[in-house]
Amino acid sequence: VDLATALAELWADREARRFSVFVFVSMLAYSMQDMILEPFAGLIFAYTPGQSTQLAGVQHIGVLLGMILVGVGGSVFVGGARHLRRWTVAGCLGSAASLVALANAASWGVSWPLAANVALLGFFNGMFAVAAIGAMMTLAGAAGPQREGLRMGVWGAAQAIAFGTGGLTGALGVDLLRGVGD
Repeated sequence: VDLATALAELWADREARRFSVFVFVSMLAYSMQDMILEPFAGLIFAYTPGQSTQLAGVQHIGVLLGMILVGVGGSVFVGGARHLRRWTVAGCLGSAASLVALANAASWGVSWPLAANVALLGFFNGMFAVAAIGAMMTLAGAAGPQREGLRMGVWGAAQAIAFGTGGLTGALGVDLLRGVGD
C-alpha cells in the first residue's frame, strides 16, 4: 500500500483521526505554555532569568511526579483503554485548572504561590503525558498488523508540527501582548 492510501485509511478511522487532532491540540498548548511561563514569571513576579529557569525546573519535577503516579503506579498497564482515558482526562482537566489559576495569579501578584501552582501544572502535565502515550500505544495496533508504524509516524508528525507551531505562537504572543501593554 502506498503512503497516500495508508494515510487515507488512517484518516477514515474516526478514532485515529480524533486522536491525531487531540495530539496536535494538546502538544500545541503544551509547547505554548513553555514559551509563556518564563516571561510571565519575569514580567508579573519580577523573576530574574535564573529564577524563571529554576521555575521551569519546578515544573519538570511536577511532570516527573505525575508520570510516576500514572506509570509506575501500574495505572497505564492495568484497566485498558477506559482507564487510560480517565487518566488522560484528569491530566487535561488538572492542567486546565492550573493554567486558569496561573492566569488568576497575575491579579494577585507576588503573594500568589507561583512555584506551587507551576509544580501542580507540571504534575497534571505528567499524568496526561503518560496516559496519552499509553493510549497511543493501545490505539496504534487497533488497525491490525502493518499499520502501527504509520499511526505512530502520523502522531509523531502531529506532535512535532504542534511543538514548532506552539513555540512560535507562544513566543510571538508574549511579544505582541507585551507590545500592546507598553
